[in-house]
Amino acid sequence: MVFRRMLQAMGVGGPSVETELVDPNCRPGGFLEGQVRVVGGDHAVDVEYLAVGLITRVEVETGDSEYNTDQEFQRQRLTGSFRLDPHAHYDVPFHFDVPWETPITEVYGQHLHGMTMGLTTELEVARAVDKSDLDAVAVHPLPAQERILDALLRLGFRFSRADVERGRVYGAEQQLPFYQEIEFYPPSAYASGINQLELTFIATPRRLQVILEIDKRGGLFGEGHDAFGKFDVDYPTVDEVDWAGQLDNWLRQSAQRRGLYF
Repeated sequence: MVFRRMLQAMGVGGPSVETELVDPNCRPGGFLEGQVRVVGGDHAVDVEYLAVGLITRVEVETGDSEYNTDQEFQRQRLTGSFRLDPHAHYDVPFHFDVPWETPITEVYGQHLHGMTMGLTTELEVARAVDKSDLDAVAVHPLPAQERILDALLRLGFRFSRADVERGRVYGAEQQLPFYQEIEFYPPSAYASGINQLELTFIATPRRLQVILEIDKRGGLFGEGHDAFGKFDVDYPTVDEVDWAGQLDNWLRQSAQRRGLYF
């Protein structure tokens, strides 16, 4: 009897949990739908709650070192406490809101190298090991984000990788404790003055904030410097702007201010 209680405390013979998404694809500000299927184990348990949450991999800098960690940034409780009898089936449908600032993971049908995103399901059982399930989620860009990405590709920039960094962007309206950076290789037309271009989107229900960072190449007598640019995109008028022209002008003006020409 004591050994059996020890096994129960370790989760052996306990309940199982599995999440089924109607569609794993979503956009920032959208939603995910599905249901969680809970099946009772060999013995009755007291479930404290059932919850789902979005997690992503975040880079954290501390002094001269850095490390990566999985961070949950949106969470929704689906139930309160309930008794789960042996082998009983308990299905819980859900509608999960995806935050506007959620990092994107897919562009033009391709996965962004370096990005991870998943919906985790947690079944908190009293006096036992938590049961959890993780389902991959694909976050596609908003139409406004697509316009900016398309403009950069038309200028000849190529995707390098993306990551998520813990911290805040100065001067931006930001709710989440991290932001995404999408890195690009420059085309030959800009390569003499730019090592790489980093793009950050911070979306809100009213506007899209776009932050650009250029890693400048150092000249013969000086070191390279970063240049920053920030502008807002209005959702209703996004198709009325020549974004390739706007971005090209900013890149050239930024370079000229630092004595570089291309």
